Amino acid sequence: MLLSVESIVDTALSEKNDDWEVENDLRNPVIDSSEFAYRATNLVQIQDEGVKLAAKHIHQRMLVESYTPRTWRTHPLHICPSEPYDSADPLNTTVLNWIFLISSLNFSFWSEKAGQPECYGVNWRTSWTSRQTEVHTGYWALVAALDRALDEEIPITDANFYSSETLCPDSLIQHVFREADQCDESIPLFEDRVSIMRENGFILCNSFGGSFKGFVDEFHRRFSGQGTALDLVKMVTDTFPLFRDEIFYEGRKVAIWKRAQILVAEIWAAFYPASPDVPHPIFPGLKGPEIHRLTMFADYRVPQILHHLRIISYPQSLLDLLHSGSPLASGSREEVSLRCSSIIAVEHVKEEILRLVDEEGGDSAAALKSGTVCSVLIDFYLWDLAKKIELGEEKVDGIDTAQLVPVHRTRSIWY
Repeated sequence: MLLSVESIVDTALSEKNDDWEVENDLRNPVIDSSEFAYRATNLVQIQDEGVKLAAKHIHQRMLVESYTPRTWRTHPLHICPSEPYDSADPLNTTVLNWIFLISSLNFSFWSEKAGQPECYGVNWRTSWTSRQTEVHTGYWALVAALDRALDEEIPITDANFYSSETLCPDSLIQHVFREADQCDESIPLFEDRVSIMRENGFILCNSFGGSFKGFVDEFHRRFSGQGTALDLVKMVTDTFPLFRDEIFYEGRKVAIWKRAQILVAEIWAAFYPASPDVPHPIFPGLKGPEIHRLTMFADYRVPQILHHLRIISYPQSLLDLLHSGSPLASGSREEVSLRCSSIIAVEHVKEEILRLVDEEGGDSAAALKSGTVCSVLIDFYLWDLAKKIELGEEKVDGIDTAQLVPVHRTRSIWY
């Protein structure tokens, strides 16, 4: 029987810190859903020995590279909040609106022409501080497109603007996402992206004063300033139907919530304080963010690197599908297995890293509470690693790896 990582972690936390209460009703439904789907699909398998070896490697590399929640601020295309945090600084509203729109549109960037100059890409600066340009592809094409629009003084992250077909017609959105000159692909699922911008913008304008900052203010009011990251995820999925990444599999609802969780995780990382003595401005309550209750973000890139690190294994039938480039239908056995096994696998990696922290004389409960060990940060690291390996910038040494197989191809607004 598959053990519940959350129950193990909660027990450890209760034993280590009696003042930090952990209640069962705070369990992330994504974990319950994924445990069920992992067993029900019985296709992709988690490899215990691979988990142990890869967790040790990941733990060591994150220490060597000083990979922490603050690493988020080092990405050259990110817009960073004011520091020290000032609630009156309009920059922070800009950052929240920017993260919300990116997370709303953070899906389906795989290309039939991946690695070729003709695949969809956006030509913009290499960073906010540089005038040199490059063609950004994949997820970073989305970020670059929105950054470029702001640089061109198009208020694309303002919900009052992008929700309006008059102020922001479809043709202008097409201009915002225009591809580089050498590309012969446009951004995938363009019409879906426009629909999401209209609907999410409408909700913000009609219920939260036209900004995601207004939504966060309502979150603080609703939870009396004591809300956690998981509380915010649930509020997002309750409020915005197009963040509600759920399917029914064998008669049971399976909640995966990729974009809702990454929205909250990006906010957590963006506003992560420089000092451990400073409360997180978005989650200032006594419990703090409790970011350890979020899972990894089940997409197509992280399963690829989990397989490469031998954390998960694929049957030959699935390998044949991936190598053939055959599309996997959303909700199919293969697709559900890939996503849900990845969620549980990263929970196991987290558990193993926590064991290593204790073995080294550290404090796993403190690591969880601070977020220096959590599935969110492991996901961030693995996603970055996968991109570096794909680009030939990095190679995993010290452990036996599997061939890097193609990502699975599912056109979906959910990831």
